[in-house]
Amino acid sequence: MKSFYLILFVFSSILSFAQPNTEVFLFDLNTEKGNFQLSNFQNISNNEGYDNQPSFMDNQTILFAGTRNAQTDIVKYNLNYGSKTWICNTEGGEYSPQKIPNQNAVSAIRLDPDGKQRLYRYDLKNSTNTVILDTLVVGYHLWFDNNTIISSVLEADYLSLYSSDLKTGINKKITTHVGRSLHHIPNSNLISFISKTTEGKAEIKSLNLKTGAIKTIAPTLSEVEDMCWLADGSILMAKDDALFKFNPKNKLGWIEVASLKTYDIQNLSRVAISPDGKKIAIVGELKATNTLNNTSAILEPKLENIKWIAGNWKGEAFGGQTEENWSEPSGGSMMATFKLIDNGEVVFYEIEIIREVENTLILQLKHFGNDLKGWEEKDKTIDFPLKEITENKVIFEGMIFEKISANEMNIYVDIKQDNRSVETVKFNYKK
Repeated sequence: MKSFYLILFVFSSILSFAQPNTEVFLFDLNTEKGNFQLSNFQNISNNEGYDNQPSFMDNQTILFAGTRNAQTDIVKYNLNYGSKTWICNTEGGEYSPQKIPNQNAVSAIRLDPDGKQRLYRYDLKNSTNTVILDTLVVGYHLWFDNNTIISSVLEADYLSLYSSDLKTGINKKITTHVGRSLHHIPNSNLISFISKTTEGKAEIKSLNLKTGAIKTIAPTLSEVEDMCWLADGSILMAKDDALFKFNPKNKLGWIEVASLKTYDIQNLSRVAISPDGKKIAIVGELKATNTLNNTSAILEPKLENIKWIAGNWKGEAFGGQTEENWSEPSGGSMMATFKLIDNGEVVFYEIEIIREVENTLILQLKHFGNDLKGWEEKDKTIDFPLKEITENKVIFEGMIFEKISANEMNIYVDIKQDNRSVETVKFNYKK
């Protein structure tokens, strides 16, 4: 990770001496009639390394920070299609993504190789990026409205709360010793923040940006500072393997409302709720014993260790039907043919091979139109070098094969878009 120790300093509340292998989990949420029920568990990051800081763009889209090629970039995840799009292509690492109000753009903290840490704007249409706040070392932020940003800013060895007026360029310090969790309070024009004391105690407070009035709402859970709001004005916080709720309207205190023990998820931290209140994103770590974690031992780069890929596989993608046929290993390679059919007609074909080269594996492919005319130049191939093999995964740079069962697998392919962003497309196949 570029400039690791600076990240460690600025984000000390979320990083230790090595970044945790966190994941972003998604659940359906039912809070009707006083219920709090989780269902339809999904691991939407499903990625080695640090995946964290989820926020909803809308009811169908989640933003989060994910690890790619040893640095942290911003992922846009589509709930309807299960697809990932990497929206950043800079040399810096990006964190804490937020949708910019009334714009087709996202804001995120960027830590550049030169050590500068600033808030940037990323245009989702043309992938350009520009600095939003140049003079503040922003750690975390919240859009109050189209022209006002509330942020936790690094000063000395603590964070201070600032408001920034983008029209006038004025940055105003509000208070010192705050946390990273900044939120709109439902059905009000107030925001909430975490206030800390030198003794380590923390409280959830409200801020009226117009009057400057600050009021205490509740103490946080012990040693916890990540929270979100429910539509009814209740607060959620996560600790260990459970979710807790606090209702400021009564005196019941923090009450456990859900346990994630059955999912083998622990060390919960950030939580985010979709605008319609029907989805919840939770950050945590899978226990090493969980089969969903796929943390098997690294296997040798031999075709024998990936022969489970062989077979006739069928699925759906790009609005059509897909078919992929992989041969058994022989002669130092495996070979496959692929075709996409849409409205009864072939859209394109692929020929793929995985071969053993210099004590490793490489996947190579070529595309062909429905008339078998090649897309690539005569001697050109698209290459995917091997990264690692485990019992249930074959990870190439840009393509991952994931074994679900003997008769089902997922393939994740990174596809570059015209605007230079990278979208990860999921192919679900069954024999």
